[in-house]
Amino acid sequence: MMSTALKICGLQSVEVLKSMINLPVDYIGFVFAKSRRRVTPQQAAQLVQVLREWEHGKIPAAVGVLVNPELSELQELLQETALDVVQLHGQESPQFCREVKERFPVSVFKAVSIESDRPEAERLSALDSYAGCIDGLLIDTYDPVYGGGSGKTFAWDLIPAYQQWAERQGIPLFVAGGLDSDNVAHLIGQYAPYGVDVSSGVESEPGVKDINKVTAFVERVKGK
Repeated sequence: MMSTALKICGLQSVEVLKSMINLPVDYIGFVFAKSRRRVTPQQAAQLVQVLREWEHGKIPAAVGVLVNPELSELQELLQETALDVVQLHGQESPQFCREVKERFPVSVFKAVSIESDRPEAERLSALDSYAGCIDGLLIDTYDPVYGGGSGKTFAWDLIPAYQQWAERQGIPLFVAGGLDSDNVAHLIGQYAPYGVDVSSGVESEPGVKDINKVTAFVERVKGK
């Protein structure tokens, strides 16, 4: 069985990142949107430098998390910080996603917030216009203030429909929203998503990553 891809989001500290250097993490996310985990392009450039020295197998991909950025903002960011993936959390159009892919040497992941009270068919048909425009799909709990990143889980029985959509497109599906070392093994056992994404679930206090929680989460996901 293929190992579940693991993304840890909202890294801000060079020290914490250096302490993770032996862990099998596949993606590290840096938040450039309004958030208590926000980093500047300059901070992110320093953090990406640490990633390039990773010791455990392959180097994790550097992911930039943005909400409704302008292309000019992306251009400036990518000149400063060598990102592998741009993860878009706003109302970015399919055309915008395609333009980012064409203009910059990055993969584009689109994050979608799951509103349980919205009819499934309506949610999924809205996704169809993104076919061919994105390289990955991330589903997260809807949060009225920040859009995502709420630290709460959503109704996981909605996952299979998104999984099937992503499979039809030949792209990976990541699940985020309220994951921690207590519930992630259950999620993987039940739904086997391509990847999982954690942020607040590995923090000792809001915005502060805890290496012990990170290690426990990695062990649950990777089964080590």
